[in-house]
Amino acid sequence: MSLQDWSDTVCSELGIEPDYDLDAILETARDVAHGVQRPAAPLTAFLVGYAAAMAGGSAADVDQALDQVTALAARWEE
Repeated sequence: MSLQDWSDTVCSELGIEPDYDLDAILETARDVAHGVQRPAAPLTAFLVGYAAAMAGGSAADVDQALDQVTALAARWEE
């Protein structure tokens, strides 16, 4: 089973059809895991989703939250 299959199955189970960029989410999680610490990646993914939902839940809201956190992770390393 691929990660996309898992994601599709989870979405079906939860009854949601989000518009998201899987690669962008994984890249941000990678940046956080390497730049902050590994356990921060799943927590950050949750917080990005929460922030995007509070902002309206569009793909653009997710992208904006991902961009903000990626920039934060880069600053964190410095």
